[in-house]
Amino acid sequence: MNRQRSAGRRASLIGVLVLLAANLVLLGTSPAFAAPDAYPSRQEADKHFEHGVSLYMEADYRAALVEFLRAYELAPNGVVLFNIGETQYQLRDYASALATFERYMAESPQTDSHRPLVEANVKELRTRVGRLTIATFPVGAEITVDERVIGKTPFEKPVVVGIGRLSVRAYLPGHLPVTRAVDVAAEDNLSISFDLPAAVPARGDAPAFAPASINPSEPPRPPVSRAGWRKAGWITAGMLAAGAAGVALWARDESQVLRAARDDFPADAGRVSRLSSKTLTLSVVADSLAAAAVIVGAITLYSSVSAKDGKEAASSTKVSAGLGSMTLQMTF
Repeated sequence: MNRQRSAGRRASLIGVLVLLAANLVLLGTSPAFAAPDAYPSRQEADKHFEHGVSLYMEADYRAALVEFLRAYELAPNGVVLFNIGETQYQLRDYASALATFERYMAESPQTDSHRPLVEANVKELRTRVGRLTIATFPVGAEITVDERVIGKTPFEKPVVVGIGRLSVRAYLPGHLPVTRAVDVAAEDNLSISFDLPAAVPARGDAPAFAPASINPSEPPRPPVSRAGWRKAGWITAGMLAAGAAGVALWARDESQVLRAARDDFPADAGRVSRLSSKTLTLSVVADSLAAAAVIVGAITLYSSVSAKDGKEAASSTKVSAGLGSMTLQMTF
């Protein structure tokens, strides 16, 4: 409760001081200012400063900071610097607020009315920041703290940062970025170093998605040998011939059984019909296998002769057989 009441009194006091600073800026009576005629953009700066004061009194500190920074950019002076520091303080950006107040003390006269409050703020802020000594190998890396760029290594002095857990990132073109989490307590003075590994370029002269057929560095493929196909053709012809012979013998045996069944008296008509159908089927299969063996053998023989004459041809084989018919297409 005491802490809340103290914060409320401080916010109220800051609001009064901001209004006082606004009047000084608008009237041009602040001893920290140069004469209004020295700045062609003074009227524009006053407008942004007024907006900043209004936003600050509405507790819209982020928008107020933008307006104060723009006013300071157009017409630099100590009073605007004071308001920038106060706004950063409200945003709990302690490192930036401390830097702004220290700059204010360096640029403002000892008799400035805001100086006692600024000195008290500086004393309190120094208990809410720490320092980081940052080094990178190689040097020249961009350093960001909580996604805010603070500069490139090497730094001449330690970097002032707010307390808490911070995300520190180092980036150098041609190297992989490295990010580390650092816990900073009040008045810490820590050292952190980054070894930035070099980025490894992709290997290979051609992109991974390039078709192999258009790669000029790829050696020509050797011609496909047809010897294996011809060997398979002879084997297939032999197997078809053997099958035809086997089925033919089977058909002959069945025809003898059929003849005996017909000679019996009285003959069994059903049995005779079945034996007749079976004998016919076996005969057709035997004939088809024999025809296929002849065709395959002839094609294989032709392929072998052509190969000897240096006339290799592309080949493929397709065989289909059924009762009473056979289709054969075969090349090597």
